[in-house]
Amino acid sequence: MALSPTNDAALLQEVDEAVRKDRLDTIMQRYGRWIIGGVLVVLLAFGGYLYWNHRQDVARGEQAEQLVAALDKLQTNQPRAAASELEKIAAEGTPAYRAAAMMQQANIKADAGDLKAAAALMAKVAADAEVDQSLRDLALIRQTAFEYDTLKPEAVIARMKPMVDAKDPASSWFASAAELSASAHYQLGQFDQAGALYGRIAQLPNVTKSLQSRSVQMAGMLGVDAVADRAAESVAAEQKGAAPAAADKTEEAN
Repeated sequence: MALSPTNDAALLQEVDEAVRKDRLDTIMQRYGRWIIGGVLVVLLAFGGYLYWNHRQDVARGEQAEQLVAALDKLQTNQPRAAASELEKIAAEGTPAYRAAAMMQQANIKADAGDLKAAAALMAKVAADAEVDQSLRDLALIRQTAFEYDTLKPEAVIARMKPMVDAKDPASSWFASAAELSASAHYQLGQFDQAGALYGRIAQLPNVTKSLQSRSVQMAGMLGVDAVADRAAESVAAEQKGAAPAAADKTEEAN
C-alpha cells in the first residue's frame, strides 16, 4: 500500500529531525566540554567586566572625595596634609584625577616661588597620553607660563601654535594660548601678528574682563581697533536677536 503525500512529508520530517539530533549528539560528544567551557569563559569575562566597572566607579568617587578634601585643607592652611592627599591621588588616581592632583601640586610649587618644579609637574601632565587632550592643553599653557621668562619667544609661539590655529577658537584654551603667543610675537618685534592675536582675543564673547581689557588695550596700541570690532559685533548680535522677536510680534498681530 502506497503512502499518501501527507504521510511522505511526515516521514521525511521525522528522518530530517533524526539526522539533526544525531548530528547534535555527535557535536556535543566531541565538542560539548569546549562549548560549555567557552560559554562559562564568556560569562565570567562579562561578570568580571561588570565588577571592574563598578570598582572604577567606586574608585572615582573616592578620588573625588580625596581631591575635595585636599583642596579644603589648602583653604584652611593645612599645606602638609593637602600635599599628602595630592601625592596619593597623583600616584594612584585615574588619569583625570591624577592630572588634577599634579596640576594642583604645580600651583602650590608656583605659589611658593619654585617655578621650575611647577613647570616640571605641568610638563608631566601635558605629556601623559592617558589624560584628556583638553587637560593636556591647559597643562602645556601653564607650563609655558611658568617657564616664559626662560624660553625663547620662538619656542613659546611653536608650543601655542596648535591651540592658536584651532578651527574653533571659541572653545578650548585659545584665549590663554593666544595671549602667550601674542606676547612672544611682540617681543620679537612682530607687531602685526601680535596685534591681530590681541584683536581676536578681544572679540571672543566668553573671556574674563581682565583679559578682554588687556587685549583691547594691546590691540589698540598695535593699531587694531578691537573696540570698534566688538561694538559692531554687539550691534549685529542685537539685530539678530531682535529679528525673531519682531517676527513673533507680527505673527501675534496677524
